[in-house]
Amino acid sequence: MTVGIRGLGLIGGSFEKAFARAGHSVLNLKGASPDDIRSCGLVVVCLPPLMVAPWIREHAGDFAAGALVTDAAGVKGVVCDALADLAKTAPWTYVGGHPMAGRERSGYENSTADLFKGASMIFTPYGGTDPAAMVRLREIFSELGFARFVVTDPAHHDEMIAYTSQLAHVVSSAYIKDELSSLHKGFSAGSFQDMTRVATVDPDIWTDLFLSNRQALDAVLTRLIDRLGGYRDAIRSADAPQLRALLAAGRAAKDASL
Repeated sequence: MTVGIRGLGLIGGSFEKAFARAGHSVLNLKGASPDDIRSCGLVVVCLPPLMVAPWIREHAGDFAAGALVTDAAGVKGVVCDALADLAKTAPWTYVGGHPMAGRERSGYENSTADLFKGASMIFTPYGGTDPAAMVRLREIFSELGFARFVVTDPAHHDEMIAYTSQLAHVVSSAYIKDELSSLHKGFSAGSFQDMTRVATVDPDIWTDLFLSNRQALDAVLTRLIDRLGGYRDAIRSADAPQLRALLAAGRAAKDASL
């Protein structure tokens, strides 16, 4: 099968390498002709969220009948909502996608065919999506090493990603800005590395991701700030029973999440 990829950054470049290793022909669709696009049985759009729907709409007449079109945007509401009307009538099938994989550094130079090994792939199909298309997508992406597939709606996807990914990046970025961070050598170990690992974000990419999902991110960030206030108050007042209860509740929540 010929796979077309638009956007060869970390994710798109890794898809390029992984699909090629799996034996597929891969086309870079940047500036591609309609005939090139029409030759693709699968198109994966790996552009920033706000660029995905416009690119798909621009090339809606170029996709082959029966082709599968998906994307890798880290938020799904702004993409899927913008394509809903087109997806209902197109002779090809669009299904929102999001590979749960990444690295601290972005860019094609950091891409690898092994990026998706053991990762989850999330799909956000519309209500009337052909079940056969979903089966085919799972078969294709399984070839790249994905170990788990999650099917959900765009709103739930964005709520969960705000919590599991975006919030962690906000916290890491804020944490590393402390006045003591430049003095950490000799005093830091695993905890510091875990907290700061994702602070090396691409500011342009993550600004788009955060603002494209601002309502869901604001909700989880507000809840975190409220919880942190409880820890601060207990520490300020030397309230050992309350602090112990907060830590015990956190440990129980971690155990329940496993």
